[in-house]
Amino acid sequence: MIKGIYTSASAMIPRVKKQEVTANNVANAGTTGFKKDKVFTRELSRAVSQQKPKRTDWHQPMIDKVFVDFTPGVFDKTDNPLDLALEGDGFFTLESPDGQTVLTRSGAFQIDSEGFLSFPGGFRLVGEGGAIQVGNGELNVGLDGEIEVNGLPVDRIVPRSVADTAALNRLGGSLFAVPEGEELIPAISATIRQGYLETSNVDVVREMVEMMISYRAYEANAKALQQQDSSLDDLFTKVGGKR
Repeated sequence: MIKGIYTSASAMIPRVKKQEVTANNVANAGTTGFKKDKVFTRELSRAVSQQKPKRTDWHQPMIDKVFVDFTPGVFDKTDNPLDLALEGDGFFTLESPDGQTVLTRSGAFQIDSEGFLSFPGGFRLVGEGGAIQVGNGELNVGLDGEIEVNGLPVDRIVPRSVADTAALNRLGGSLFAVPEGEELIPAISATIRQGYLETSNVDVVREMVEMMISYRAYEANAKALQQQDSSLDDLFTKVGGKR
């Protein structure tokens, strides 16, 4: 009976995490370039659990993991020359106000007070020559990332990535921090579309369905836990009453 209580309780914990992840995905469904998080459920990780030693014959390791799904979103045409979308691999490279390297798939840029292409929060877009300063002229960005202002070349955007995207740390929204020591590499295949934005890859309907399924599983385990706890309480009452 104790084993049943532990099994029901341990099954509820990943469901809570699943709800948190799904809620965050839904909240960012309208965030440009957002990449949804997904959870390895117990069914998917069962093969791994077979390889992990158990402390008892009924112990279940909590091995559920959260990972980022980098599947591309669809393109939304805006006709805004400051909006850029990456078709293919890679990320835009940004420099944070404190000098940290940050990657994003969101190309919702603006021009800051000093004429640099920037991202909300003070992050500046980095090209081949560093932070890209374009001033207030007519901006044109080619498919290869070449930037021209009033017909004159200024710099070039080079989409970059890392060897293992799982190593990236989510900062919030569509931003990812590059861990110290992780080398940036040019994207293998990427083109830049001016006047477009990549939308979030969150399917709100699917996320809501998964949230309901997860809640039902949590609810079922909670009821099983309550029933076993009640049975155990009855057992103790009966045993304790025999003297």
